[in-house]
Amino acid sequence: MGRPTTKSDLISAANKNFEEMKLLASSLTEKELSTPFEFDEKKKEAHWKRDKNLRDVFIHLYEWHQLLLNWIQANQNGANRPFIPEPYNWKTYGDMNVEFWMKHQNTALDEAEKMLNQSHEQVMKLAETFSNEELFSKGVYPWVGSSTLGSYFVSATASHYQWAIKKLKAHRKIVIPKRL
Repeated sequence: MGRPTTKSDLISAANKNFEEMKLLASSLTEKELSTPFEFDEKKKEAHWKRDKNLRDVFIHLYEWHQLLLNWIQANQNGANRPFIPEPYNWKTYGDMNVEFWMKHQNTALDEAEKMLNQSHEQVMKLAETFSNEELFSKGVYPWVGSSTLGSYFVSATASHYQWAIKKLKAHRKIVIPKRL
């Protein structure tokens, strides 16, 4: 399936990818969980160096859910807020991700998982409150800009879960190159 462009596809893809990610995470062995993430130096994106374990991945997803939830709530209540909160912007959001990472270095994995499960549920419930047109028609909400509200939901859920799946699979491949 390509990138969702309807409410039903958004909800289906988000839940499917979330379940796939959770299944993959739950299948990690003790060795895979206890071995810090270390990826090939050829991988240039900052997240390959930033996230060192499953907790870091779960927290990253949780924090991006919070961005979405807070952004929508603020704008629906009349505050004109950008998706990326100040002092960050789309050019500096990597620094924001590092701040999220630092903020949660003492968060336990089981707590991170609980937080992620709850925030996923909140995001899905919020998505249900919008019509297909509200999610995927441009210009419905001025605070969304030239995109659609649905594209933000897709990015914070289905696409981000695919990112996590890719990262966990890459870690698994490095820790145990030939699983039986």
